[in-house]
Amino acid sequence: MGVRDRLLKLRGSVPEGVELVAVSKFHPLESLREAYDAGQRAFGESRANELCAKAVAMPEDVRWHFIGHLQTNKVRQIMPHVSLIHSIDSERLLRLVDSEAGRLGRKVSVLMQLHVAREETKFGFTPEELLTVMTPDMINGLGNTEIAGVMGMASNVDDERRVREDFRRIRSTFDSLKEGVFRDCPGFSIVSMGMSHDWRIAVEEGAGMIRVGTAIFGEREY
Repeated sequence: MGVRDRLLKLRGSVPEGVELVAVSKFHPLESLREAYDAGQRAFGESRANELCAKAVAMPEDVRWHFIGHLQTNKVRQIMPHVSLIHSIDSERLLRLVDSEAGRLGRKVSVLMQLHVAREETKFGFTPEELLTVMTPDMINGLGNTEIAGVMGMASNVDDERRVREDFRRIRSTFDSLKEGVFRDCPGFSIVSMGMSHDWRIAVEEGAGMIRVGTAIFGEREY
């Protein structure tokens, strides 16, 4: 089964209203073009150099999502191309993105990354940290950045109960922010969670955006 067939099969399973980001990192341009020709427009990359190279080679209406850990020294590189950054994991990074967007005279949308997984190596805010950091002063101080929601990953375990619990914490943190400091912000609307192996559980627990690579493109070619 090729990229087009896998993509169409997946789309048939994803509920209406859930946005699908095709995680294209490490996959060749030919595969991206096949997905594009099948109607896919949102693609997720996790390396600045790769995103920039693909952005100039693909049609202009592609929406590039940066989904990996974003190093501060790579912000300027991706800013002309990216439409949504999923991985804002510190106040410093948020302010730098805002400053770079201002330098380019553009607005950029971002998601705040939550860390709820069991793995220690993951980046992001704990739910408690994020609820503390997101103050009216912080949000109003951003001139060129719209905080559009949250992103998170579940623990990489076979225990479905634990995975559900992680996704619930992500959704619950979003809901607390939406009912609190973002209650008058219609643009705060995205819960990005769920990948090839667990997106169905994520959707059941309230994901509005899923990031799927292997189920569309097959195994990665490193």
